[in-house]
Amino acid sequence: MMIDNMNISPEGLIFAPDEVASAGKKCGCKSGGGKSGKCASCGKRATKLDVYNWLSDIPEAGDETKMVEVQFKNTRKGYYLNSNNLELFQGDMVAVEASPGHDIGYVTLTGKLVQIQMKKNNVRIPQGEYKRVYRLARQSDIERYEQAKALEQDTMIRSRQIAESLNLDMKIGDVEYQGDGNKAIFYYIADGRVDFRQLIKVLAEEFRVRIEMKQIGARQEAGRIGGIGSCGRELCCASWNTNFVSVATSAARFQDISLNPQKLAGQCGKLKCCLNYEIDQYVEAYKQMPPRDAVLETKDGTYYHFKSDVFAGQVTYSTSKHLAANLVTLSKEQVFDVIRMNRAGEKPEKLGDVAPSGQKRVYNDILEEESITRFDNKKKKRNDRKVSTESDEIDNEQPTSTPSAEGGHRNRNTKRGRNHQRPVRHNALRNEAAERADQNPAGSSNSVQPPTAERAENSEGKKYFRRHHNGKRPNNGNRRNFQKQNRDNGAD
Repeated sequence: MMIDNMNISPEGLIFAPDEVASAGKKCGCKSGGGKSGKCASCGKRATKLDVYNWLSDIPEAGDETKMVEVQFKNTRKGYYLNSNNLELFQGDMVAVEASPGHDIGYVTLTGKLVQIQMKKNNVRIPQGEYKRVYRLARQSDIERYEQAKALEQDTMIRSRQIAESLNLDMKIGDVEYQGDGNKAIFYYIADGRVDFRQLIKVLAEEFRVRIEMKQIGARQEAGRIGGIGSCGRELCCASWNTNFVSVATSAARFQDISLNPQKLAGQCGKLKCCLNYEIDQYVEAYKQMPPRDAVLETKDGTYYHFKSDVFAGQVTYSTSKHLAANLVTLSKEQVFDVIRMNRAGEKPEKLGDVAPSGQKRVYNDILEEESITRFDNKKKKRNDRKVSTESDEIDNEQPTSTPSAEGGHRNRNTKRGRNHQRPVRHNALRNEAAERADQNPAGSSNSVQPPTAERAENSEGKKYFRRHHNGKRPNNGNRRNFQKQNRDNGAD
């Protein structure tokens, strides 16, 4: 396969020269996207081994060392010496020294940051034994690399068949060819030690390449294959986690997680790595909680630890060691008080009657001011205040009257909603008019005549109907009957 004037990225993508130029303009970095047309620093992260070069903007940092970091397929990296003083940037595909032949990879780091990564990864290479960077990858090197890469899937399937025919208790998970196609690395998984000497002979005769076997764990295999975890995100071992430490079931016990193997195991069949993420915080939190083996003595019985809630700071106790009987939940302060009383030889009456010694901290809602219902609450309070103010004004209002055309008095408040106060105001007006009549002579023109008995009784009758008919005026039939009754009473 001949490809002229084309560039191939480490992911196997082919870019035309004009696309490489446009990619370099969009990237904006000094390398212009490298020879591959895709900058590993400025572009999207391809693998979990990619490291952001935060010293790329400092010119002096690139001259600190001649060591460069080169990444190959999967999770394999190497550090090589740029003995030919080539101008290398991130994303450039290079041919590096291998045993035997050469390998093809792409540059991921240059400058001072390479020394920092070597120290972090504990890479110690004796002086004079550094492998070298030969050259920038040529077109023929890239073509040969692509041809070898295309054989990996078929080689893995065939090697699994050969291992099964030899009755070997192992699983070949991945195959990686060297850039020149002269060597193949077989990654396998096995529970114990495997004698694969016969397997190497058969594989060498089958594929006509040099064979290298590497054993990996179940977590490394899951990281190579990838997938989606129970949390809905990409597997940690496939996206960023490179340090696989042992996970014990005690991590689940500390976090009060049910010991269900189906829920605790990941896709690799081992305990999930995320069980170790928060175990340190739980251990520190449990230091502030009462000990689980503490037994609380009361006058009505003995209580044993049942469960603890680290976040709420509460402990539940039971009267039985193995069953949930007569459960009582206390705060950790109350538990410490009971333990202190038991050590002093005292026993409380009941476990739930112990008052907390310390004052409980009150947490305020910092988002209360941003609540969408804050305006509704204020409006409701304002209405209540307005109603109470109106009722106070009605209670404090003094009765006022004006002389009527007939010599009587008329109340200024004639609204139907306040008719319940009319009889009281009428009595006050009638008493006031009687006092004025006693003070002034009978023939004085300035005297105000009090209402007659008949008019007062008629007025009382009207008020009776309005009061008992919700402020409505009585109908004509009832009015005429009462007027007639009043006239008969007056005649008697």
